[in-house]
Amino acid sequence: MNSTYQVAGHTLTLLRNGEEYFPRLIAAIDDASYSVYVETYIYADDASGRAVAAALQRAAGRGVAVRLLLDGFGSADMPQAWVDELRSAGTEVMWHRQEVGRFSLHRYHLRRLHRKLAVIDGNIGFIGGINIVDDTAGGLDAPRLDYAVQVEGEVVRDIHASMLRLWLLVSWTQFPRRGARERIRRLGTHTTQQQVAFLMRDNFRHRRDIERAYLKAIAGAQREIIIANAYFLPGRRFLHTLLEAARRGVRVVLFLQGKVEYRLQHYATLALYDELLRAGIEIHEYRASFMHAKVAVVDSEWATIGSSNIDPFSLWLAREANLAVQDADFASALRADLLGEMQRSAHRVAPSVWRDLNVFSWLVMHLSYGLARLLAGVLVYHKGHDDI
Repeated sequence: MNSTYQVAGHTLTLLRNGEEYFPRLIAAIDDASYSVYVETYIYADDASGRAVAAALQRAAGRGVAVRLLLDGFGSADMPQAWVDELRSAGTEVMWHRQEVGRFSLHRYHLRRLHRKLAVIDGNIGFIGGINIVDDTAGGLDAPRLDYAVQVEGEVVRDIHASMLRLWLLVSWTQFPRRGARERIRRLGTHTTQQQVAFLMRDNFRHRRDIERAYLKAIAGAQREIIIANAYFLPGRRFLHTLLEAARRGVRVVLFLQGKVEYRLQHYATLALYDELLRAGIEIHEYRASFMHAKVAVVDSEWATIGSSNIDPFSLWLAREANLAVQDADFASALRADLLGEMQRSAHRVAPSVWRDLNVFSWLVMHLSYGLARLLAGVLVYHKGHDDI
């Protein structure tokens, strides 16, 4: 893909998978003059991780301020030797909630840093769903399907401010400094209503920004909605909005995970198929590899690319970041790629076949859905909040 578009004073380059993303990211880091900020959920011990680490070390070695923020759970297996090398070269490395030594269903532990962001010199940004990990890690025969955007323009200031705020916030929790809280408050980002907008989900002021952007776009759709999402388990309001769009004649296409990755979530999603198919919604399951994309296109005019899945953990718990773009050329390019991938590597679910599933399959799906919603209710709906 690797196509570049001019949108309202911004330069946007649409990137598909790590094959296109990592060369662009590394080249930008190698051109950095004064600062590099990187956030990721997973930083893997593989060739892609080593290549990015080497670029960060080169930048720090020539005097660039380099800051790497990792999630304490997703990047828990990053080799300590790599961290030591980065720090020896001058890179600052911190973890978001590193104290989590194992997976836990405690709500605090599920508030992960799931964003995949980078900003170089305050004017070149990267945003999407791609972790720092090889596309075929885990012995996959084909790359995971994923997308990112390289962006230049005013919106990069919002992305940069958000990254700086989180860096200072994590710094404050680990090394409390007098006055730090006030500096963090003054840095707050905003969600613009422009053609290119940075959308974030945090645990304070922007809890529902990404979900609201989706709902607004879906509710306003007139012709077509395409959603490609790795983990699709929407709440009732989101689901109702999709169903209403289909009932008023909008073509609704869901491009979802076909391989079983996390059993509970997978079978819980399957429990929604009957209602979706009865409303006339198309469901295409990606079979070539794992689906990791978190993108959508509405009416070939509005598109979003980012880290947010459409499930309770992304929409209500994790820190997420998406880019929303109101532009026909950009949206059409993403749409064309998605439709092409559906034709090449996906299986369309036939309503007639789906309704003929045996009783045991229906029971597994609906028990999974009930358990998933129960867990979401226990973990998400609560009083109070925390900044991190």
